[in-house]
Amino acid sequence: MKALSISILGAGIGGLCAAIALHRAGHQVTVYEQAKAFMRVGADINLTPNAVKALDGLGIGEGIRRFAARPTHRISRIWDTGEETSRLEMSDVAERQYGAPQLTIHRADLLSVLADAFPLEQVQFAKRAVAASQDLDGALLQFSDGSQAKMDVLIGADGIHSVVRNTMFGKESPRFTGVVAFRAVVPASRVAHVPNIQAFTKWWGPTAYSQIVTFPLNRGEDIFIFATTAQDSWHEESWTTPGSVSELRDSYADFHPDARALLDACDEVLKTALYERDPLPYWTQDHLVLLGDACHPMMPFMAQGAGQAIEDAVVLARALNEVQSARQMTDALLNYQNARMERASQIQIGSRGNQWLKAGGNADWVYGYDAWQVSTRPAA
Repeated sequence: MKALSISILGAGIGGLCAAIALHRAGHQVTVYEQAKAFMRVGADINLTPNAVKALDGLGIGEGIRRFAARPTHRISRIWDTGEETSRLEMSDVAERQYGAPQLTIHRADLLSVLADAFPLEQVQFAKRAVAASQDLDGALLQFSDGSQAKMDVLIGADGIHSVVRNTMFGKESPRFTGVVAFRAVVPASRVAHVPNIQAFTKWWGPTAYSQIVTFPLNRGEDIFIFATTAQDSWHEESWTTPGSVSELRDSYADFHPDARALLDACDEVLKTALYERDPLPYWTQDHLVLLGDACHPMMPFMAQGAGQAIEDAVVLARALNEVQSARQMTDALLNYQNARMERASQIQIGSRGNQWLKAGGNADWVYGYDAWQVSTRPAA
């Protein structure tokens, strides 16, 4: 392996996972983050077995389990009748079947574990990128403070508004889906009377965009509530904007009593608009490469946004670890793209359609994926 100078734009989940894997392989890795420090913001994350297996391979599984809950099942229920239409055993059953359990965790706790596994001195905070470019020798990042950085490979892990993506495809805006999401956390003791409260439960609403999802957090002490509904009038994209609890309850007033009991327990709620893009024709261009929301932002209906970024990071690192010369670098990036693009695009489109596991079905193609074993070499 040839050691490369690699810069990662964005210290989110995908960016830090890539940084850990590439640093451990001996590459010179620098992460640039526009925030001034790691802050406790964001939503709660469902790490399905495919994502947990990838994180376990990074050596951080034990740290994640200190904070996470371990849902007992994945259950689908119909919004008005409460009918259960599918039930998958998770926990120990998933661990035996897929090699890892499902874990649910706050994004900030996951980021804390990831940050502890990467040298802090190799993260440069308060670095807002304003432009990226490249030439025959490498890539160049320019920052709002007037500084710049040169590298062999620039990984765009900078989210749905990616500067690196804009360099590759031109500046454009993500598409508002017409859907908003509510997020809340309540103590598990307050909703202990609701059946299967320690499971991941999805209440399928009367339309494809209407749903309520609940799952345990903080080792089961709290319950996270995530609800979506169509609403064209709200366009604000934020992790921290307060919403109205009465609006939340009114939006699902016709749902089953078990679902309404969860909303009745909410004291406060956050609200955000959901945005997406279509699958890209390619993810890499010479010294530039994308991962996570920078290349496949998706609706939350398959709960795979974070999982796909984690898979991207592992496969990208493995592909770059096979580089023996600078000339092979672009081939390695193409191998990563070819290994990942079809799967991520399929999940991106499937998330938009929001039918997966509504009435049962096989979860193996999602949960059974192993980012550490998938081939990163050209097809024969």
